[in-house]
Amino acid sequence: MPSRSATSRRQCAALPLSREGAELRVMLVTSRETRRWVIPKGWIEKRHSAAAQAAQEAFEEAGIRGRIAKTPIGQYAYPKRLANGASVTCNVEVYPLEVDSLLDRWPEMAERERRWFTLAEAAALVQEGGLVSLMLGLEPPRAA
Repeated sequence: MPSRSATSRRQCAALPLSREGAELRVMLVTSRETRRWVIPKGWIEKRHSAAAQAAQEAFEEAGIRGRIAKTPIGQYAYPKRLANGASVTCNVEVYPLEVDSLLDRWPEMAERERRWFTLAEAAALVQEGGLVSLMLGLEPPRAA
């Protein structure tokens, strides 16, 4: 039987989106440990659907309330370092979340920064290649 560090794990993530005029924007948050720009994500819990859990992560990590899609728009994988030093591959299902409001206070506000970016800016900041592709695929190509 493989060790837990050799298995992959499922996570869910919210991709917080908003329109500013004709431009689609995405909100990123910083991770707690490395301060990298990421999207709100977490472990899928049995008591919630993956979409509902993604919306909960957006609330906890970024103070976002909005409408989450019931089906993911894609997925990506990344290596997560665990507390014991082992690494595990996480397969992340990404659910678009149409942002309705930003709260002034939220559970992880002292631990993270949140900021709006264009899709191109966000794609340049995140480090997971599959997430970059997913973001860039949302923006229609610009006319030359």
